[in-house]
Amino acid sequence: MKWLKRFRLIVHTVWYFGLINLLDGQLRHPLLRKLLSCLPESKETLEYSNAVRLRLALEHLGPIFVKLGQVLSTRPDVVGPEYASELAKLQDRVPAFDGGIAIAQVEKAFGKPIEQIYFDFEREPIASASIAQVHQAHLFNEDGTQGQKVAIKVLRPDIKPVIEQDLALMHWGAVWLEKLFRDGKRLKPREVVKEFDKYLHDELDLMHEAANASQLGRQFENSAMLIVPKVYFDYCSRNVMTMEWMDGTPISDTETLIAKGIDLKKLARFGVEIFFTQVFKNGFFHADMHPGNIFVADDGRYIALDFGIVGTLDEYDKRYLAVNFLAFFNRDYHRVATAHIESGWVPADTRAEELESAVRTVCEPIFNRPLSQISFGLILMRLFETSRRFNVEIQPQLVLLQKTLLNIEGLGRQLDPNLDLWATAKPFLVNWMNEQMGWKALKRNLEKEMPDWANILPSLPRKVNEVLSHSNDQSRNGLQKQLQYNQIIMVIIAILLIFILLK
Repeated sequence: MKWLKRFRLIVHTVWYFGLINLLDGQLRHPLLRKLLSCLPESKETLEYSNAVRLRLALEHLGPIFVKLGQVLSTRPDVVGPEYASELAKLQDRVPAFDGGIAIAQVEKAFGKPIEQIYFDFEREPIASASIAQVHQAHLFNEDGTQGQKVAIKVLRPDIKPVIEQDLALMHWGAVWLEKLFRDGKRLKPREVVKEFDKYLHDELDLMHEAANASQLGRQFENSAMLIVPKVYFDYCSRNVMTMEWMDGTPISDTETLIAKGIDLKKLARFGVEIFFTQVFKNGFFHADMHPGNIFVADDGRYIALDFGIVGTLDEYDKRYLAVNFLAFFNRDYHRVATAHIESGWVPADTRAEELESAVRTVCEPIFNRPLSQISFGLILMRLFETSRRFNVEIQPQLVLLQKTLLNIEGLGRQLDPNLDLWATAKPFLVNWMNEQMGWKALKRNLEKEMPDWANILPSLPRKVNEVLSHSNDQSRNGLQKQLQYNQIIMVIIAILLIFILLK
């Protein structure tokens, strides 16, 4: 059976790369530890550190495990900083599949020959990864001549069964990891695999990626900082995605950027501004901003590619981030603590002074550096680590944001080592907080809710009468009556405010 053969390969890989040593001290049962000690020791890779051996093992197991390692690299809270740093080196590179197979995939998706779909189609791919590869092509103009140059992303054939097999083994392994290992529950292996499962299945549906690209493009339409390629939905399916071709210089090729006269300091600031615009204005951010997915146009704007993974934030998440970032950089640790308690991120009986002390202990050393060396991503990571000590479950979207923020910071400081992220980000945070508070915010929210108020207001007299009648039928308990009258007063005040503000 295929799954059994794959399982044997995984076990052999764990032994060959000397990862048994990692397991030995973690096993709960003495009998299992004794059995492992009887295995012959592999000496092939013992000159490497444990983190390096883990990276090599994942590379040996293939692209799905490489992707798992990439996800783990964003979770230093789970694997530790050393492993996270090493796993971040994993590259998603696999040999391309035959161009003829890609053409067959496209023809199957649209039900007609490739010659009727595209004006031309390059059989040789220009890029290849574990899930899909990219080909160059041209669309037709209305008169049948050569039209828009496009990039065609084609899903690997028969990739889903391979992924499902590996995911099934990962889910099975996560259950046993939690049962057999001392730190099994703390590391939350089932939660990590579940998160990874979601990422992979999102990437398997190219319509999902096309929709992400379209939304990001709409939000940055006519932007002076970012170009998002146009998606041609008439040429998209679950297995094929067609988007505008983008010419640019890889963000990592700083020599070429300098030769083209690109202002690297300005580019670094743009990266931070784009990120905070996505987070605090749109609540929708590109969550896979590594150097391979970012190019620079000759006019100095960023070009974003690969939209398989995005993050979303609601108003609650945005307020949490803004309050904490502002409090952190003002070194107001008491405000950080009270913000956590007020928002329900920690148990209600948590003493603010205890949380404040824990946050101060972690963050004060960070602020003994110049602002140009302070990492937002590191601060967020330290905050999450401290929060977990107080039984806080950090939401996946915030972990995704932390990973993206670390990527943005790395890119920004590669372009400008003296980049002061705080000076660039503070206006966004202050403006966002100002917009969320005060009379203007109240008026905006009331205007937004006007369609609902149009239905509610006519029925208010009847509802007030029901409340009063109900109070007469119930116990004459003073507190109960007071609460009911308070409700009526609040409704009346709300109505008056609406008429005053919208007059």
